[in-house]
Amino acid sequence: MHGIGNDYIYVNGFTETIEDPAQFAIFYSDRHKGIGSDGLVLILPSEHCDFRMRMFNADGSESEMCGNASRCIGKFVYDKGLTTKTEVSLETLAGTKILKLSIGKDNTVESVTVDMGEPILDAQLIPTTFTTKDVINVPVNFGNDLNYNISCVSMGNPHAVIFTTGIAQLDLPKIGPQIENASIFPRRTNTEFIEIISKDRMKMRVWERGSGETMACGTGACGAVVAGILNGHSNRKTTVELLGGELQIEWNETDNHVYLTGGATTVFEGSI
Repeated sequence: MHGIGNDYIYVNGFTETIEDPAQFAIFYSDRHKGIGSDGLVLILPSEHCDFRMRMFNADGSESEMCGNASRCIGKFVYDKGLTTKTEVSLETLAGTKILKLSIGKDNTVESVTVDMGEPILDAQLIPTTFTTKDVINVPVNFGNDLNYNISCVSMGNPHAVIFTTGIAQLDLPKIGPQIENASIFPRRTNTEFIEIISKDRMKMRVWERGSGETMACGTGACGAVVAGILNGHSNRKTTVELLGGELQIEWNETDNHVYLTGGATTVFEGSI
């Protein structure tokens, strides 16, 4: 399945058991020798939510949360008859997320809105090594004359947002690892390169921690809009253009929660 190009292998953990999900993710995510994906997502029973997710990057590392994957889980559980609810609670390592499902004429899920909760702006909780309260538009040298102003946000996982121009020409395979593994990020970081189009639209390329450049990143789009608002670039409701398509992001002023809306697509099913 994929959420605007951010593709994962989904396994129904109610009926299947993956003994070593990290090694499974590494082997089957290989686009030449495996199935090919940005990683592995397990859909599991939960003691206090409707469902639980575990998500592993293509390098086998486990992530706290993935916005695109959570939308695909909403589609999976409804389309497969695991639930009849159109509002589903999902347990993640980043806390409970609420999925609101939009059902199409063929009684399958067309799009999903995820309540991503409140953004985390505390520098230590993101986490970063900065001793300031937050990290907004801070200049950083990442070595080899690589200098960027970064704004850091956690949406349950860490993001470094960079506002720049000419993002289509950026050499992400070279730049991405330097930022991802910088010592200021104790748990590494996802990095979003943002080109502002208008107050309600931005373009984004993303280097995901443990996966490299991906077609989309839901938590990254959320973090980018939060950073855009804090830097005076964006409105509270903004469309984010990614390589795989568009996401609608709202940072709601009333409850301080970030809402992510986008599609979810089943590509194929198979057995191993």
